Amino acid sequence: MPMENNQKRSPLYKSFGYAFEGIFNTIKDERNIKIHLVVTTLVIIFGFILKISLSEWFVCILLFAIIIPLELVNTAVEAVVDLASSEYAPLAKKAKDAAAGAVLVAAILSAVIGSIIFFPKLYYFIIGLFN
Repeated sequence: MPMENNQKRSPLYKSFGYAFEGIFNTIKDERNIKIHLVVTTLVIIFGFILKISLSEWFVCILLFAIIIPLELVNTAVEAVVDLASSEYAPLAKKAKDAAAGAVLVAAILSAVIGSIIFFPKLYYFIIGLFN
């Protein structure tokens, strides 16, 4: 329901609280964001071990900044669609599938970019262990 002009807005700290609540609830309830966070953690660990460059860190952080928020938006779309339509509806399916597809495309492209960054470094790291 839209806010009327004479209604007061929540204080800023409450808005941040609601946002953090949304993040934590999504992490608690959704399997896919847990997977993304594990992969993010592994990328960070391997980034330090393999000593990726500053520009490579920038690319990795940019990819994190795409994937994690996209997963949050996907969760929001799914929740709103479920709220609006309790029975099967082709448009509801289309909305949920499109939101999930957006996350999948971003994840695949992130994996490709990550492979370009990490595979050569991993190769030389492994070769260096045997020399």
